[in-house]
Parts: sequence; C-alpha cells; structure tokens
Amino acid sequence: MVSRQVDEQIAGRFPVGQRLRVLDVGMGQGTQALRLARAGHAVTGIERESKLIAVAREALAAEPEGIRGRMRIVEGDGRDTGVHFLPGSFDVVLCHGVLMYVEEPDALLAGLARMLAQGGLLSLLVRNGDALAMRAGLAGDWAGALAAFDTTAYRNRLGLEVRADRRGTLTDALAGIGAPLHAWYGVRVFTDLAADDAALPEGDGDLDALLAAEERAGRTDPYRQVAALLHLCGVRG
Repeated sequence: MVSRQVDEQIAGRFPVGQRLRVLDVGMGQGTQALRLARAGHAVTGIERESKLIAVAREALAAEPEGIRGRMRIVEGDGRDTGVHFLPGSFDVVLCHGVLMYVEEPDALLAGLARMLAQGGLLSLLVRNGDALAMRAGLAGDWAGALAAFDTTAYRNRLGLEVRADRRGTLTDALAGIGAPLHAWYGVRVFTDLAADDAALPEGDGDLDALLAAEERAGRTDPYRQVAALLHLCGVRG
C-alpha cells in the first residue's frame, strides 16, 4: 500500500520519466530504496543498524550494474542528515517507520525538510496515535484498549516500548517546518491483526480484493482515521 501511495504522489508532482533524487531515512533492509532505484531514480539510503545495512548491501549486490550505480548506502543516524548532505539536495525524502523510535521528533523533521528542494515531497509513515485502542479492542484485550485511550506509548511487535503520532500534531509540525500536509492515507485498516507470517490469500482474486479493500479504506473517511498506520505526505513550499 505504501509503495502505491508513494508512486501516486510522485506521479502527481513530477514529470513522467524525471530521474528524481531520493533520500530514504531509516531505510531498514532497503526495500523502498531499491524499488525506487529499479524505477530509475538516484537513491540514497541512510541507516544506523549494521545488520540491516548488510542485508541491504547484499540485496543491492545482486542487482544489475545500472541499478547498483543508482543507489548509495550511508551508515548514519537520520537526525544527522545535515552532516552528510547539503540543504535542498533531494526531490523526495522518505521516513517510514522511524518516528516511533524518536522521543522528540521535531528536530528530525526539521532536518528532513531542509533536505528537500523547492516543491519536494516528504513521505512519513507513523503509528496512528488516534487509534491505539483498536488493535487491543479487536483482540478482546479490554484492559489494554482502555489504557490506550490516554497515551501515545505502545509496545510494538518486536516487544519494544515506542511512541505513536497523532495526525493533528504532525499536521502542525509539517506546517511549521515549511512542508505542509498535502495528502494523507491510512495503512493497515483491516489487516493489522494479521500475523507477520500469515499466508497470503490463495483463492482466485482474493489477494487483489484484499489490496483493493485496503487501498479504498486507506483513502476514505472514516476508515482511514482508525488505520494502524498513517502515511502523511508534505510538500516543501
């Protein structure tokens, strides 16, 4: 879903065929970075976890030379983008699944906005702080659901204590850093309770129907408001 949404925003902002300069902050195993390099863009991924960098490098090494030449991997912290890059160096900045690990995200967000060229796209994927009670409630954990109403803290699937973000707060933050909210989506509206190792639907058309339902819900109120994740897209003014 996130890939489709990113592609939709890119297609709506930039000429077809333009080779974009993309920065993926907290790239993890490099899934999005590599996908965009395959699409012809010049991609820089920054990651601080050495194990994830090793996985990304291995995946990149298996690609054809042309794709390898379009992707650069930098070991570092997303809060230090100003150390590695000049302001305005990128057309697109991705920061997916990172903010929940940052206790005070304002400085990080401001740094990401500085990396954007005029009219550039900032893509954030965060845990939805306005819907933390949903997972516990749907799972029948009533005590957990009640506790979730009054906090933005939660325990993720890795067992780590992390933080969610509220859409209103991030909307204000994006306006404050000069990259006001342009579009937003919900992600994992219906499938948040699915196990990480759950098998994909095998019936004819079942997977397509699942994806179509998630995509429709992710852009439709009130469903997107209670999605597990929020995908917010700001544009540098």
